[in-house]
Amino acid sequence: MARQARALATRQTVLLAAAEVFDERGYAAATMSEILDRAGVTKGALYFHFRSKEELALAVIEGQGAWIAGWQPASDSSVQNLIDLAYAFGRALQGDPLVRGSIRLTIEHGSFTQPQIAAYQGWMDLVRELLEQARDDGDLHPGIDLAAAAGVITGAVTGIQLSSQVLADRQDLIQRMADLWTLLLPGLVQPHALARLSVAERAS
Repeated sequence: MARQARALATRQTVLLAAAEVFDERGYAAATMSEILDRAGVTKGALYFHFRSKEELALAVIEGQGAWIAGWQPASDSSVQNLIDLAYAFGRALQGDPLVRGSIRLTIEHGSFTQPQIAAYQGWMDLVRELLEQARDDGDLHPGIDLAAAAGVITGAVTGIQLSSQVLADRQDLIQRMADLWTLLLPGLVQPHALARLSVAERAS
């Protein structure tokens, strides 16, 4: 058990180091030797867990799925949960190296042998699920195409975080999220439901 725990700890150390390097330098510029130095583990330990840079990058990208799986909605309103999800994601982008690295790698999906679409699809599936719940609760305007709405919301959040990264190192990301919801919600949510929502970030 102790050996297994050490192996898991080593794997996590390597993943974290890789995420930091990928976030800072991008996939193409990052090197295994740089990741090795950042992790502070032996070359054998790194290659025991990950046989190549691409395999390591794909493991970092999979961290998005783990983050989504670990997110817990806290409101009875599905629309509020959607808003809260965006803010939680924004905070993770500001402070979680694994999320930051995985997002940069997802954006650079063309660098890999096969395009990595699972992360995008996972986000759109979750957003659509929340929208379906909101529709069933009678909170959305009638006739909204939920697949289109999920794509627009996911794409908008992706673009906002990227703009925030370039222009302000994501320091203004939460305000940009607030601007997004202020503009987007009236076209999505019926007035009676809109009145119950908090567009600003709520305490977690």
